[in-house]
Amino acid sequence: MQTNFTALQLQDADIAECNRILRSCVHCGMCTATCPTFVELGDELDSPRGRIYLIKDMLENGRAATEVEARHIDRCLSCLSCMTTCPSGVHYMHLVDHARRHIEETYRRPLPDRALRFLLAFLLPHPGRFRAALRLARLGKRLSGVIPGRGQTAERLRAMLALAPERLPAALPVVGTHAAEGARRGRVALLAGCAQQVLDPEINAATIRLLTRMGIEVVVPREAGCCGALTHHMGRHAPAMAAARANIAAWAALGLDSLDAVVINASGCGTTVKDYGFMFRTEPEAETAARVAALAMDVTEVLEKFGYRPTREAPGITIAYHSACSLQHGQKITTLPRRLLERAGFIVKEPAEGHLCCGSAGTYNILQPEIAQRLRARKLARLRRTGAQVIAAGNIGCLTQLAGGGLPVVHTVQLLDWMAGGPRPSALG
Repeated sequence: MQTNFTALQLQDADIAECNRILRSCVHCGMCTATCPTFVELGDELDSPRGRIYLIKDMLENGRAATEVEARHIDRCLSCLSCMTTCPSGVHYMHLVDHARRHIEETYRRPLPDRALRFLLAFLLPHPGRFRAALRLARLGKRLSGVIPGRGQTAERLRAMLALAPERLPAALPVVGTHAAEGARRGRVALLAGCAQQVLDPEINAATIRLLTRMGIEVVVPREAGCCGALTHHMGRHAPAMAAARANIAAWAALGLDSLDAVVINASGCGTTVKDYGFMFRTEPEAETAARVAALAMDVTEVLEKFGYRPTREAPGITIAYHSACSLQHGQKITTLPRRLLERAGFIVKEPAEGHLCCGSAGTYNILQPEIAQRLRARKLARLRRTGAQVIAAGNIGCLTQLAGGGLPVVHTVQLLDWMAGGPRPSALG
């Protein structure tokens, strides 16, 4: 793709990177076939190619974003299926991330939109605030059916209340050092995360149990929290960088040379942490951030590295494995989780259209509820057709999105922990 940025514009590192990405696009349109929003809506501007044209025009002309750019780029799930499909290696993730930041900084959204985005950024990355908000949401959940109107704000409020769990699990503190059982074979840091430790704290507990039984010391520093993804994908650059910076400092304080990995059990977080090197490439912490990014591993990668083996007899349960977009497209981890589940003795099936997003995508199922619900229904129909008894996935957003669809949903690591001596996941009854 030909671009026309000025020499002055290209002095900006972000614009220079966007220029490089834009010039790698050859307009082939292969991305449209695997883009969930284009598949559902059929609008070229709701495809990666269409959004690339919008971003190019906006950035090249150095102008503020308009409602058009905001609308179509907001509809992007950042599922990154287009990057898997693209034969030219267009790094769409970095391009759309910068476009979101530009929109946030130059476009004034309607007041209800601004208020909701502020609320989500204020609550979700902070477990204490989020837990308190969910307690209130349980009261409001009964009133969701009487919220008047069919407008965007009403639909978003109903979607937000619908996602709130009926019962909130008790908090399971994980901060501190968890000693390896037997001879120590390794030492890792674990990202406890933000929303996940409120919605399903058992995921972290299962991770720690499983790793320590395998002889791995697990350290969870108090100072490490949200990875920054939630605000990053809303274009809120400063809070995203602040969250990432706190994590980098916390893990560096443990001594990066002493760590075999920074373990992440929410794939959406993993994609972001593995990108810290790029995010901080012009910052003083650039070298440390790059080292952290290199150490970051999905929990399934760590289990494979240390030779996961089950200790229980195969349960004869058929699992429908839902491959989270952030894992298969963002981190290019495709077959490993399935292989581990099969090694544990499960019968594993994958649904048709496994490359398409379930509609969760961080805050997407709140900000774009209509599209998210269409994608959820499509995904659940494909998963049910496998004939499986349980859905497994490696991302808390997907687990929340697919819950209540007729099949129990369980994190992959909980199933693997169960087969290696841990308790039966509570979702299985």
